[in-house]
Amino acid sequence: MSRFKDLQKNLFGGTTSNARQFGMIFTLVAIVLLFQFLTDGLTLRSDNLIALFQQNSYILILAIGMLMVIVAGHIDLSVGSIAAFAGILVAKSMTEWDLPWPLAILFGLAIGAAIGAWQGFWVAYIGVPAFIVTLAGMLIFRGGNQFIGNANTIPVPEGFRVIGSGFLPEVGPNTGYNNLTLLLGLVACLAVVWRELQARRTRHEMDADAGPLWVSILRMAVMVGVLAFVALRFASGRVGTSFPVSGIILVALVILYSFYTRNTAGGRHIYAVGGNSRAAELSGVKLKRVNFFVMMNMSVLASLAGMIFVARSAASGPQDGNGWELDAIAAVFIGGAAVAGGIGTISGSIVGGLVMAVLNNGLQLQGVGTDRVQIIKGLVLLLAVALDVYNKSQGRFSVIGSIMRPFRREASAPPAPSEAGREPAKTSVAG
Repeated sequence: MSRFKDLQKNLFGGTTSNARQFGMIFTLVAIVLLFQFLTDGLTLRSDNLIALFQQNSYILILAIGMLMVIVAGHIDLSVGSIAAFAGILVAKSMTEWDLPWPLAILFGLAIGAAIGAWQGFWVAYIGVPAFIVTLAGMLIFRGGNQFIGNANTIPVPEGFRVIGSGFLPEVGPNTGYNNLTLLLGLVACLAVVWRELQARRTRHEMDADAGPLWVSILRMAVMVGVLAFVALRFASGRVGTSFPVSGIILVALVILYSFYTRNTAGGRHIYAVGGNSRAAELSGVKLKRVNFFVMMNMSVLASLAGMIFVARSAASGPQDGNGWELDAIAAVFIGGAAVAGGIGTISGSIVGGLVMAVLNNGLQLQGVGTDRVQIIKGLVLLLAVALDVYNKSQGRFSVIGSIMRPFRREASAPPAPSEAGREPAKTSVAG
């Protein structure tokens, strides 16, 4: 019984950073294994995993920005329209203005920054609610996309398509696998081991309880096993395919934004504003600056997501971006963010997005129609969160609450020892 309690405490709700991430990853793995059984092994085939990742990378990029917007206490309904608007302008810049594709990417990011500054100005400095500002933006930039493109598709050059449909190249000896993908998987496994050992050493130096060593070893073994399996799947696809370039972009963004939200004053200020904006402002947080930043950052990432989608589709079209904001918002809330703000993590949102992606992919592999897939996804999202909230209100066991409890302790940490830090965090509706 003692070992079971150690396992429950440290593996699923422990104090180290890896333990806080393990619960959501475990949930994702369980869903993958379920569909692997229901689809007779199709879910974990290399070609299906590669396609699933490519088809959802732009939504996961949107989820990164949307997480920061929601944590700050706002919502952004315009991301799909901004992605489409930036995509059509970037496509025209290359086909009609002869702009080289690397400069076209920078041009697209600049478009996103300009739109984000416009919306951030209304939210942060004029005080118009983000819901209204971005609802207006959704209409404005959707119309702008159709006006500029005349409701036509505009193709993009081959070089530009690499960011959406390209893969890691084949290098080195013929091993039967893509060597760069194997190397990427090895680096990821070493990073997991290093972070776990570093966390234990830090806690020992602070004279804090690091938990039993065997639990850390088990956690590392599980994480390394999952990463190694995924790397082998991506590396063993047909010749010419491997880990997608869009996946490399996503991984880089996850690392960058996870570091920013966890380890910088600016990132902690976002959580402080979402947890209690009044207390945060009294403690010295620049409220307007934070609100302006999260809105502008969201638009930049929306433009990047739009360009990746256009690159994968080989053309920009009038229907690009439809419904993307809903997928990004769903990913964030499934990943544990609170509706009221102040709670959530980048990694949780990514896993939430992957849960929705696997659910969508698994249902399609079973031959379920698109209409019924949308109905099932909506019902699963609503019923899962509603049941969990009800159980919490009745004092019963909460699956999501149990998984997300460590996330709340981490995400609601104060930016500094101040009055804002002593304010109680808001309760997460998502668990």
